[in-house]
Amino acid sequence: MQKTEANILIVDDDLDVLVSAQMFLKQMFSLVKVEQHPEKIPGLLETINFDVILLDMNFSKGKNDGEEGIYWLNRILELQPDAIVLFITAYGGIDLAVQSVKLGAMDFIVKPWKNDKLLGTIYTALQLGSSKKELKKIKSTQEIITQDINQHFEDFIGESVPMKNLFELIEKVANTEAEILIMGENGTGKELVAREIHKQSSRINEAFISVDLGAIHENLFESELFGHVKGAFTDAHADKSGRIEIANGGTLFLDEIGNLSVPLQMKLLSVLQQKKVCRVGSHKEIPVDFRLVCATNMPLKEMIVEKAFREDLYYRINTVEVEIPPLREREDDIPLLADFFLKKYSKKYHKEKLRISQSTMLKLQKYHWPGNIREFEHTIERGVILSEGNLVKLTSISSDYSIAKAKNREENLNLEEMEKKYILRALSKNKGNVTHAAKDLGIARTALYRRLEKYGL
Repeated sequence: MQKTEANILIVDDDLDVLVSAQMFLKQMFSLVKVEQHPEKIPGLLETINFDVILLDMNFSKGKNDGEEGIYWLNRILELQPDAIVLFITAYGGIDLAVQSVKLGAMDFIVKPWKNDKLLGTIYTALQLGSSKKELKKIKSTQEIITQDINQHFEDFIGESVPMKNLFELIEKVANTEAEILIMGENGTGKELVAREIHKQSSRINEAFISVDLGAIHENLFESELFGHVKGAFTDAHADKSGRIEIANGGTLFLDEIGNLSVPLQMKLLSVLQQKKVCRVGSHKEIPVDFRLVCATNMPLKEMIVEKAFREDLYYRINTVEVEIPPLREREDDIPLLADFFLKKYSKKYHKEKLRISQSTMLKLQKYHWPGNIREFEHTIERGVILSEGNLVKLTSISSDYSIAKAKNREENLNLEEMEKKYILRALSKNKGNVTHAAKDLGIARTALYRRLEKYGL
């Protein structure tokens, strides 16, 4: 007989009751724990996540008012609000047991019991617990999804050779369980690729949970990813599921993985290897099953050499690497993208008869687009907003400079001059903050320091 995966705790001062219940139930369930002393309950709850707890109503000799049982019921629900508790009572305590159900117990079992009755009650309790957990997961998932409700993720657009190659690779890896590392410059659409992988996978009907590691403060990282229990820290007013726990069954997308500090990389690696997570403030291990997809624009191999990224984590997240081509390598897709975004923003701003001239389109194709699709979309939107008449002119698309001239200036620079220029631009943008500048440039902070020394900046 295959055992049901469930953790059962029985707390009763009668050793005979414990022995007989354990001998019977361990044939049916993966873990059956027994305890004579109720004061050990908090310690047990800290280390094991029990699916059902059978709790005696009286522990002291001469006691039959059920106060001890009700006290421990309240303590259990305080420590684990979603606990499923079944009271164990003698026949004479049925009225009291019925009253206790109103206080939070799910049901009660009268001793001496018949084994089939005991088993049936436990299975019913497990089913209820499973439903409660599913509802809690749905609520937590909905909260995460609501945070992204205003984000609109466009379908992929592209017929160029680089994009066709990308589509073919996505199709090959999507329906596997391989960990995927998406590489690409800022603005190329790394999250779009991650969502497409999820969409084509066997986990499509489960949650897609996205985490921008570059936007999470280091102090909040563990709480955000692993969750926390009530009282774990000052603002922990209630138990909270972490993103990893919520992604159970679905896909977990970790964007900007290169921004994770080395100590946090170790904690993440431990979760990925064990497929278990502990909420902050708890020692309970919660099993998790998710498909991992990561993304970054940072040179992880270079960071490994500089001890800024763990080599073991790199190989753990990189079963298959997916490289997204920058927009400058997709010149043939520019007209398609321009038409798509022109229609989108013409409708949004009620200028639906706008068009882009052939000469303007050629200049759009010649520009190198350092901000990739994100910059291109914003450029078309700005052009629609500033347009007069039916034609979107180049002057309205680029408010600061001529795209063609900008392209020519870049072509006249040698490699070192271009690198120096971009470093100065990044430092200026970030007001001298080397960490932020390195992030924008897509290199490690130590690598930027070397270049600063090289160019005497």
